[in-house]
Amino acid sequence: MSLNLSGNVFSGKIPASLGNLLRLTTLDLSKQKLSGQLPSELSGLPNLQVIALQENLLSGDVHEGFSSLMGLRYLNLSSNSLSGQIPSTYGFLKSLVVLSLSNNHISGLIPPELGNCSDLEILELQSNSLTGHIPADLSRLSHLKVLDLSRNNLSGEIPEEISKCSLLTSLLVDTNHLSGSIPDSLSNLSNLTFLDLSTNNLSGEIPANLTRIASLVYLNVSNNNLEGEIPLLLGSRFNNPSEFSGNPNLCGKPLDRKCVDVAERDRKRRLILLIVVAASGTCLLALCCCFYIFSLMRWRKRLKQGAAGEKKRSPARASSAASGGRGSTDNGGPKLVMFNNKITLAETIEATRQFDEDNVLSRTRYGLVFKACYNDGMVLSIRRLPDGLMDENMFRKEAEFLSKVKHRNLTVLRGYYAGQQQDLRLVVYDYMPNGNLATLLQEASHQDGHVLNWPMRHLIALGIARGLAFLHTSNMVHGDVKPQNVLFDADFEAHLSDFGLDRLTIATPAEASSSTTVGTLGYVSPEAILTGEVSKESDVYSFGIVLLELLTGKRPVMFNEDEDIVKWVKKQLQRGQITELLEPGLLELDPESSEWEEFLLGVKVGLLCTAPDPLDRPTMSDIVFMLEGCRVGPDIPSSADPTSQPSPAQQSETR
Repeated sequence: MSLNLSGNVFSGKIPASLGNLLRLTTLDLSKQKLSGQLPSELSGLPNLQVIALQENLLSGDVHEGFSSLMGLRYLNLSSNSLSGQIPSTYGFLKSLVVLSLSNNHISGLIPPELGNCSDLEILELQSNSLTGHIPADLSRLSHLKVLDLSRNNLSGEIPEEISKCSLLTSLLVDTNHLSGSIPDSLSNLSNLTFLDLSTNNLSGEIPANLTRIASLVYLNVSNNNLEGEIPLLLGSRFNNPSEFSGNPNLCGKPLDRKCVDVAERDRKRRLILLIVVAASGTCLLALCCCFYIFSLMRWRKRLKQGAAGEKKRSPARASSAASGGRGSTDNGGPKLVMFNNKITLAETIEATRQFDEDNVLSRTRYGLVFKACYNDGMVLSIRRLPDGLMDENMFRKEAEFLSKVKHRNLTVLRGYYAGQQQDLRLVVYDYMPNGNLATLLQEASHQDGHVLNWPMRHLIALGIARGLAFLHTSNMVHGDVKPQNVLFDADFEAHLSDFGLDRLTIATPAEASSSTTVGTLGYVSPEAILTGEVSKESDVYSFGIVLLELLTGKRPVMFNEDEDIVKWVKKQLQRGQITELLEPGLLELDPESSEWEEFLLGVKVGLLCTAPDPLDRPTMSDIVFMLEGCRVGPDIPSSADPTSQPSPAQQSETR
């Protein structure tokens, strides 16, 4: 049983009578004006799994009684006026996945007992008055993905053991009083995306091995006491001076301060370069003199020969020149910039059969995608971008940026070609042998859906959500989420494609008329059509449409102007005709099985994503949490619930 009253203007205290709802699993009273202390009766609800009380005016100590709720998975008390200390007994919450106590007045130490919350993925304690050291016990949180301890009064060193949290994607400890050096072991966090160590008292040099973190997209070490030279690769990768400023003894790019030894090395390099240029010039001059003398001697000899002999030698010279030209093209031709392989442009043109029409895999607003089969057996996807592009240097910079966006559910940029001619720009991706989701759904409808059972559909939806959530955490927007942009590798794992290409080109309407300037009709959100601008919220809407299509088999273009897929799904739910929602391949689902519940939760997530008001839609991180947790049952709070009107079947179940 769930109670979701979020986003209203309720005031006063939380009623203690809520403690009588013994079957309650979800309590969402977020975004209100509730005040006073938390009633102790809430700790007597044995089935409570989700508590969302953020963005209120609650006061008093952090409620210790919640530690008795052994099934609690989500606890969000952020943005209130809570004080006191974090109870050490919260370490008993072994099922806890999210703990957010940020933006309060909490003081004292971070309890090392939190390291016992073995399922914890998100720990947010920022903007409080916490003191003491960062407990090394947090390194035992093997599932931890987000650790935000910023804007507190923490001191001591960053524990080396934090590198054991191998799944960590965000480590934010800025605006504290941390000292010591930056641990070398941070380079072992291979999934790290955001690292903020700014505004502390850190000293020593910046570890050069931080460049080994391929997924890192944001680094800030400003306002510390760091010294020495910024590692060259790190400085070129993060070229914003503000991210290194405020360290008086730090030097090297991107800062304007040159290191003393660097200046000396540059002087020696210039001297060596001058000597090499002078020696090369002397050798070239000597060669020119020799060639001139040799040519003069040959010319004088030819004057003595007849015209017939001259005609016989001319074809030989032409043949020799033609042969030499082919050899230089094959061996020294332009090459593609590849991050793992070495491929020439000539090999790529041959692999696509001169960009032959028969090798076209897809046609999009961002050009044609070709299948490229190389002589060594390697197969890649080559996208030829349309004309009217940015200059070469800007193209290279944007392509290098996109190559760093890596996730198992995204198509990763493997290379690019940016020649001097603006009419040829290529980007290289892995070849996806199992096509796209649109084709798969079409084949499933022709085969009564048997090719796509429920576990496969659930994994596809989860893969798309994870890829899109990663883009959003990297401050990127996709802009055109649809089944055609979901590709499958040899293991049928979903990969979201066609993101970030607006950074490389000016889109041209090469696609069918169903495309708009901000997405594809049927999938693009209403506000994006009106404003012409895409956002994370419009991506969530498009994902919701794709999810509903994946679950029901109904394409958005099948409906008329008066009804769309969202209205149709709501109508079936309100009538209690849930079986009408099932794709033919899902008709065998047992209404008493857990898969049936998972299907209904998937439909509900799709409707949450397509809420008319963008502010009412969940974030992609929330959606991943919901889809990952659909096998254990609890609903995740949201300020909009399009299924709040229960179907007749749901009403009878509630009774």
